[in-house]
Amino acid sequence: MTPKLRNLRSALSRVSGLAVAAALTVALAACSEPATPDESTDATTDAAASTSLTVYTSEPQAKIDELVAAFNEQNPDIDVEVFRAGTGDLTARIEAERTTGAIAADVLLAADAPTFESYKSDGLLQQYTPTGADALDPDVVDPEGFYVGTRIIPTVIAYNTGAVDAPPMSWQDLTDPQYLGRITMPNPDVSGAAAYNAAVWLNTPELGEAWLEGLAANEPVIAESNGPVGQAVAAGTQPVGIVVDYLVRELAAKGSPIALSYPTDGVPYVSQPAGIFADSDSTEAAQKFVDFLVSREGQELAVEQSYLPVRDDVGTPDGAPAMSELALLTPDLQVITDSQDEAVVTFNELVG
Repeated sequence: MTPKLRNLRSALSRVSGLAVAAALTVALAACSEPATPDESTDATTDAAASTSLTVYTSEPQAKIDELVAAFNEQNPDIDVEVFRAGTGDLTARIEAERTTGAIAADVLLAADAPTFESYKSDGLLQQYTPTGADALDPDVVDPEGFYVGTRIIPTVIAYNTGAVDAPPMSWQDLTDPQYLGRITMPNPDVSGAAAYNAAVWLNTPELGEAWLEGLAANEPVIAESNGPVGQAVAAGTQPVGIVVDYLVRELAAKGSPIALSYPTDGVPYVSQPAGIFADSDSTEAAQKFVDFLVSREGQELAVEQSYLPVRDDVGTPDGAPAMSELALLTPDLQVITDSQDEAVVTFNELVG
């Protein structure tokens, strides 16, 4: 090969190599260029927009699941995490978290107002009055704005319709010797509603300790909570029970031989309050959740779930009386709060 041809081949080789290198540089640059705003990932956007909300509740699991689903229809950007337990277990968990650091929940939705009164006194709750609070029963709204009731849950007398011909219509009726060994009721050490009821009964002049002694003389069977009480009455293993009313309606709707009486000498009730913890780092989401609970839509769902509502524009469950027909007991809440622990001790001494 002549020198001239060798020089030409060498030149062509150098040009080809440079072209390949240039092409690679362009390709690599294209791969490393930042994405334009239109190409940013949806996952990153969704993560930034989503808010996490943690709710501690004593609501039955199926009911809280329905409630969260309805809330998310209006607030799809809020990821609600639920921890569900009995009121006693919830308060124990909150106390443990409180003593070791911050409370992990944003919202508490549980049975009784005295628990919320204690948390308010200890500075564990933040003030928030929900939107539309003027439409609510004033008896369930904390005047200082630290919590609000979300449903009326009366305690009633349930009876098995196949085993009881003339049902008891009052608390006093339950002291009749004919009910010896035939009554069941929930444990106030477990059930927040039962603990509250003990304090209400003992602080109601027409009932008091004399009535509780008469009830104890009939040796009622103490069940773990309201659920087993309702089941025992429905099955007829205990013909009469002291239990929250919505459970009776639900069992009757499924065909169980069970009915209820709203006691003529006064109906104690809990209001399943909701409050926002002072430690919450999702306050805006928590406020939206509380707003939904007492909104017209939230209360319509409560009625569908067999609860009595805290507002008067949504009706009541099928088979339930109008709110105006009930002789609800609404004692001084401070008295109940101050006496509840002692009332549970008295109950256990006499009945347990």
